[in-house]
Amino acid sequence: MAHADGTADDGATAPLLASSTKSGKPPRRNMYAFACATLASMTTILMGYNLALMSGAQLFIREDLGLSDAQIEVLAGSINVFMLMSILAAGWAADLLGRRGTLVLANVFLMAGALAMSLGASYPALMAARCITSVGSGFSIVVTSVYNAEISPASMRGFLSSFLDMFVSLGLLLSYVSNYAFAGLPVHLGWRTMYAVGVLPPVLLAVGVLAMPESPRWLAMRGRHADARAVLVRTSDTPAEADLRLEEIKQAVKEEPQPQGSSDSDGGNAWKELLVRPSASVRRILVCVVGVHFFQQASGIDAIVLYSPLVFRKAGMSSNKAILGATIGVGVVKMCFVLVATLFSDRLGRRPLLLASTAGVAASMASLGVTLCIGVASAASMAASVLSVLAFMAAFSIGFGPLAGTYSAEIMPLRLRAQGASLGMAVNRLTCAL
Repeated sequence: MAHADGTADDGATAPLLASSTKSGKPPRRNMYAFACATLASMTTILMGYNLALMSGAQLFIREDLGLSDAQIEVLAGSINVFMLMSILAAGWAADLLGRRGTLVLANVFLMAGALAMSLGASYPALMAARCITSVGSGFSIVVTSVYNAEISPASMRGFLSSFLDMFVSLGLLLSYVSNYAFAGLPVHLGWRTMYAVGVLPPVLLAVGVLAMPESPRWLAMRGRHADARAVLVRTSDTPAEADLRLEEIKQAVKEEPQPQGSSDSDGGNAWKELLVRPSASVRRILVCVVGVHFFQQASGIDAIVLYSPLVFRKAGMSSNKAILGATIGVGVVKMCFVLVATLFSDRLGRRPLLLASTAGVAASMASLGVTLCIGVASAASMAASVLSVLAFMAAFSIGFGPLAGTYSAEIMPLRLRAQGASLGMAVNRLTCAL
């Protein structure tokens, strides 16, 4: 196998199989791997729901509890700061508890956070609830990307790995629908109902996660090679591919400097190799991982996700119903274009889609900024603002959104993948918070 980044030369990684086949035939869809990735990714629906629900709920929380602009800003953005600790701890937790156990724990925190938000009666109570939600969100977004990359066969890796953003996008869309659906309730009840709706799904998802297999990588780390092969046989296109994937995983595990069974020391050595004494190839990979996560959020995506109702109000919309209806359009566009990326990422490659996404994001955000700052409030400027937001979301969703996690997971060495995903996502959330 050829490796353009040179990582195989110094033993830094046991690379994943190439994501395209040499036969030229369309890849066969492995439905078992599809089902596993779907179950794992569904946890991120709840993360997306909780992140974006604040965009519409803030209109009613502000009125109900009498919060100031500054308090609303901190309440909306604080979850990204709170997520930093859980994101950095997610790699350690995933190695200690397993990918599956960590996802169950994430659902517990997401359920508790939604319940606490729905019952919150003061600003400090809501801040505490956001902190609880952040733990589940951090665990889910990191571990889902790692699990999907480790469970996916070569022919479906881009397709299944992009599930992360697809399901986050579904959560965003559901949150916008929830904002719209419950906007007509009394002010003190509407926003609480929006959050209460998110209490039961984590319980059902936790049960579903227990039905899916553990990651073959984690099983091999624990010396359970027979179990790992059994999972690989069911999630690979052929038995030969399963054997090759198992050998790659076993080789990566052998390169661990500490004996198996010591998860704490393994995690510590992984962090040292990433940050203290990285090889040239690992340093190069780390720059790519950190860079793509930084620029994904520096593009301004959360200004749209969290504050699109305020953007539309600035553009000239006056009624809450019209504003929240427009945000549903944003969610629909995001969902549709994530599906485009999901279908074409394996055919076109990650890099072309990321480059196209970058150009579209830059152009549409510039258009939105010019329209809001220079244009006089009118029907034309309102339409231009809405179209700019929709264009931004479409451009973001064909590359930056679904492929940042996929690209990062694919280029990170196997033994560093959990910690590398945590570091990349920590940079992502910190940039988002700023």
